[in-house]
Amino acid sequence: MNQVILPASSNMKDFEAFLESPYEIGVFLELHIARLKNVSAMAKQHGKKMLYHVDMIRGIKSDDAATEFICQEYKPYGLISTKANVILKAKQKGVLAIQRIFLIDSHALEKSYQLLEKTRPDYIEVLPGAMPDLIAEVIEKVNIPVLAGGFIRTPADIENAVKAGAHGVTTSKKDLWNHFAKEHPGIQK
Repeated sequence: MNQVILPASSNMKDFEAFLESPYEIGVFLELHIARLKNVSAMAKQHGKKMLYHVDMIRGIKSDDAATEFICQEYKPYGLISTKANVILKAKQKGVLAIQRIFLIDSHALEKSYQLLEKTRPDYIEVLPGAMPDLIAEVIEKVNIPVLAGGFIRTPADIENAVKAGAHGVTTSKKDLWNHFAKEHPGIQK
């Protein structure tokens, strides 16, 4: 994945803004299962690749069966989850698997390291992403590419995360999508 900004949508208005953006890969956070078919079709029609946060799809349990169903029916570019079984099933189905971890305290970080050893996801999404020192520590410890997300509020937050080693940043802030697209006009595909 060679896109620094990963626009994240949690409603159709934001998703439509993403569809009109120069970005190829986007994230849909909160979504009702009944809208997944339409969202998937719209993304495909616009040549976009979608990452779905399985834990936040309402109307479906984030387990092995739901993951398999989403992979088979909607063929996402990737899935995001905090759950090991979702990550393992996504990998089994050949879908990009992104393990979301929360940097709450040292204990949570150690538990996350144990989980990551088990799942070996394609990427880790670290929240909050505005903590460059911890991003660098996670990268050094697990040697898995990191995406930074949560509390990314300014262009400096993006720059700091990338300088710390993050491969990309997930953000729902459209002003940051637009700012980065203007600063880096060759971001498409």
